[in-house]
Amino acid sequence: MSKFSKGITIAGNMLCDVVKSVNCYPEIGMLADILSVSKAVGGCVPNTGINLAKIDRSLPISAIGRVCNDDYGNYVINQLNEYGIDSSLVKVGGENPTSFSDVMSMPSGERTFFHYRGANADFCPEDIDLDKLNCDIFHIGYLLLLDIFDMEDSEYGTVMARFLSSLQQRGIKTSIDAVSSATLSFENIIKPALRYCDYVIFNEIECCNIWGISPTDNGKLDIAAIEKAMRLTMNEGVKEKVIVHCKQAGFCLDKSGEFTVIPSLDIPSEEIKGSVGAGDAFCAGSLYGIYNDFSDKQILEFASAAAACNLFSENSVDGMKDKQGILETIKKYNRKVI
Repeated sequence: MSKFSKGITIAGNMLCDVVKSVNCYPEIGMLADILSVSKAVGGCVPNTGINLAKIDRSLPISAIGRVCNDDYGNYVINQLNEYGIDSSLVKVGGENPTSFSDVMSMPSGERTFFHYRGANADFCPEDIDLDKLNCDIFHIGYLLLLDIFDMEDSEYGTVMARFLSSLQQRGIKTSIDAVSSATLSFENIIKPALRYCDYVIFNEIECCNIWGISPTDNGKLDIAAIEKAMRLTMNEGVKEKVIVHCKQAGFCLDKSGEFTVIPSLDIPSEEIKGSVGAGDAFCAGSLYGIYNDFSDKQILEFASAAAACNLFSENSVDGMKDKQGILETIKKYNRKVI
């Protein structure tokens, strides 16, 4: 039986993804064909929240973030409500339009994002009424894309670190996610928050970049380097688990020091329609496993299959299956050799 009962709150980035499937990614000055255009939710809150709801409709899920009262904002809120997610604490309004990303998705599954920060840049701790929170786990993302939370704090290091501390003082378990920014300092923004986290869920680039470590060696995945970065992350003060995912595998470091590696499912290329939101799908699977007291091995197996389901759709949420469907996916496909 799970030690949790109140559910999970997902906070942070909320946006609309405009997904454009292209035949190739062109060099500067060259042309590529847009094969299709579709609209979907994007960002940590809608992606992770809706994926969790699709996995288990009985799980209480609430959303917190900021959108504008515009077409994109109304679309995101309506999508949350459609899946039974409590959106009553989402802030609606302000001068900045709802955030959006133009997502260029290639047939190989790789994608590139052109992001407009919009309303997410205004999201701040004052938008969150702590007295109204009713959750066991509070997951927030993405660090490096939440301008006010990423700001420096003279006592805690960052505004995010101070905010996470206030949650832990109320007995709420904290979890964070980040983005793979090419321009911002992973060390200055992410490191201060770690000591106030119970769970950290990153990809290999985000985790390794905190410490100036490369996750690859001559183009090959460097598991030893990833483990080193995860142990440094845990040693910074993470209370429970550090979880890292990449295309080839998932990794979990428990507070006991146990390190677990599970290869990703080997999905045939002809079945892959896109990988937009695959990291959020893995995150949803991880949070579900944590919430339900899965072993580290079970968490990674379940999360990797949740991420694999994401590959069956061009957008961030349509590919997700319920718990039974995910378990069947685990049985259907072999795992990669790493």
